[in-house]
Amino acid sequence: MKTFTDAAGRTWTLALNLGTAMWVKAKLDIDLLQPEAGEPPLLTRLGTDEMLLGEVICALLDSQFETHKVTAEEVRAAFDGETLLAAQKAFYEELIGFFRSRGRNDRAKAVAKQMTLIDAAVTAMETRLDALDIDATIRGAMSGASPEPPTSTPGR
Repeated sequence: MKTFTDAAGRTWTLALNLGTAMWVKAKLDIDLLQPEAGEPPLLTRLGTDEMLLGEVICALLDSQFETHKVTAEEVRAAFDGETLLAAQKAFYEELIGFFRSRGRNDRAKAVAKQMTLIDAAVTAMETRLDALDIDATIRGAMSGASPEPPTSTPGR
């Protein structure tokens, strides 16, 4: 079980087991036990669709709403960017642990690779943005010329 804290200071525990996986499947029609399924695969969708990721995490936390005396809306309101990042990390770590304990190292590795891919994509985008010359772009736009792309693109 992995924990994280929301913006309101509440601590949440993510636990993936057959029961919670079945609950998510019944509630959202998402099968967490087949992360490679779908087109694009569920892992890709969870890594690129923050609203979907949030809904899955909230479904996993659903049984704790009464303990914390909160509604789903209150939980979502306490999921700021920092909280969603912490929840995402806890979620992926929980998936990895579940699949390893289940003897499905292939799925554990896929989840770990997804985490690495997200980090690499964010770093690459930050590098590209840092390389943008805003002044040159503005001068080019004012002169009617197209701005020149950065001389090199990291990762290519």
